[in-house]
Amino acid sequence: MENRRFDNRNNNSGGRGNFGGRNNFNNGPQEKHKAICTACKKECEVPFKPTEGRDVFCQDCFKKNNPRN
Repeated sequence: MENRRFDNRNNNSGGRGNFGGRNNFNNGPQEKHKAICTACKKECEVPFKPTEGRDVFCQDCFKKNNPRN
C-alpha cells in the first residue's frame, strides 16, 4: 500500500467540517419566524422557517416535552 500524506495546513476547520463556510457563532441576532405552537396553540417565534406538516413548539412546550431534560 502506498503511504499518503495529506497536507491540511490551509484547513482552518480544526478537524471539523465548515458546513459551507458558515459560522453560526457571533453572527449577531438570529432571524425569527412567527409560528403557532402545536401543543398550546399560542403564537410564538422560532429561529427557523416552519415547514408545513411539521410540528412546531413554543419554548415552554419544547422544554416540557424535551427528553433530554
